[in-house]
Amino acid sequence: MDLLKLRRVLLILFLGFVGWPMLLIGAGGLGSCRFPAVYNFGDSNSDTGGISAAFNVIESPNGMTFFGHPSGRACDGRLIVDFIAEKLKFPYLNAYLDSVGTNFRHGANFATGGSSIRPGGYSPFHLGLQVSQFIQFKSRTTYLYNRLQSNNRTNIPIKSSIARPQEFSKALYMFDIAQNDLSYGFQHSSEEQVRASIPDILNTFSEAVQQVYKEGGRYFWVHNTGPVGCLPFSILDNHRPGNIDSIGCVKSANEVAQELNRQLKNLLVKLRKELPLARITLIDMYSAKYLLVSKAKTEGCFPFSRC
Repeated sequence: MDLLKLRRVLLILFLGFVGWPMLLIGAGGLGSCRFPAVYNFGDSNSDTGGISAAFNVIESPNGMTFFGHPSGRACDGRLIVDFIAEKLKFPYLNAYLDSVGTNFRHGANFATGGSSIRPGGYSPFHLGLQVSQFIQFKSRTTYLYNRLQSNNRTNIPIKSSIARPQEFSKALYMFDIAQNDLSYGFQHSSEEQVRASIPDILNTFSEAVQQVYKEGGRYFWVHNTGPVGCLPFSILDNHRPGNIDSIGCVKSANEVAQELNRQLKNLLVKLRKELPLARITLIDMYSAKYLLVSKAKTEGCFPFSRC
């Protein structure tokens, strides 16, 4: 994808839902993008090395196009969270689970591939556990930083690689998770059961956001879920005649994803009222990804087919 096309896609992401106020403000005021740190929660759509650190390394050809080597990402290049880090002039976020050569001065990534909002899916690192990891991370780094300060140990190397306690309330908190709640559900239950589980999925998500808010988080960047019906497993597992749309995606699966997104939008409206100091931005990943799939040929990709 050339730079112009990439910018078009990112513009779609940043616009979010029509009528929703955008949030890219910080200490410098409107439009200044001055967040001192980013903390991300999610699945493989934003995992920058968590699953590789926890289990097996994600091997080549992943990472070869941009990084030139496996980078811990389940893709060939960069993720949205990487582009946001670049925009804020930060290093790429290190995975919280990675213990080798990590720097958490400008945030941390708690996302791991396969994660879901609710426990019991593909991965043990569900959203509640990721938030618990963040709370522990915040407590331990705050203690260490304050201890170094009180002992006047200001020049040791470790201090330059840990979070600043005063910046947790000014940081951007990103959530890119829910796809696996649907994917796992489709593979282990009926679409009707998955649809019926949406309120419980979102209640669990709401609890996670409120926990981060309680810890001082104020700026929230939330991705809705993508068109699950366009994923290869959905297409291969579809056995219903007439259930494929004009671009080759499973209609009924995408309808469930759209229903989750509708309820998510309503939930965030509610949270904005209940959490008066929060600034919440919803990003329409569904539309952006569906557009990319629909324009696959013009982007140099082939239509859906088996290898």
